[in-house]
Amino acid sequence: MDIPALPRIDEHTTLVRADAGSVWHALGETLDQSFGRPRSARYGRLVGVADRTASGPRPLAEGSAFPGFRVAAARPGRELVLVGRHHFSTYALIFRLDEAGDGSTRLRAETRARFPGPGGALYRLLVISSGAHALLTGRLVAGARRRAERVR
Repeated sequence: MDIPALPRIDEHTTLVRADAGSVWHALGETLDQSFGRPRSARYGRLVGVADRTASGPRPLAEGSAFPGFRVAAARPGRELVLVGRHHFSTYALIFRLDEAGDGSTRLRAETRARFPGPGGALYRLLVISSGAHALLTGRLVAGARRRAERVR
């Protein structure tokens, strides 16, 4: 998948009062917990995601997967690149961790996606334009922040 060729959808950023290693660990746990729920598997079957089950190494590494996503690249403490596809979209979710001083880490989540055809256009309207995607991605980032700060 040519990730840079996918149109940019949005980016969510939060400051985490924890070091990058703690944020990395918390992010992996948050993603596994969020996408490991039965409702994620049901949604994945409904839209026809390519990756339908959790598999591969833990903590997350290249080749790991959970419903809707496969890890395309993992640079612990720095960057996690998730990719996926289903009937209505091809997408990437890229998490970047940057030192922010005072032992804090800036966590960013960038979404890129393409929505081909009339079905893709409708899906984009329902998921992106409705604000549902922004809400869910914001919750993921905030969940990772809370988990990392709790551990610290």
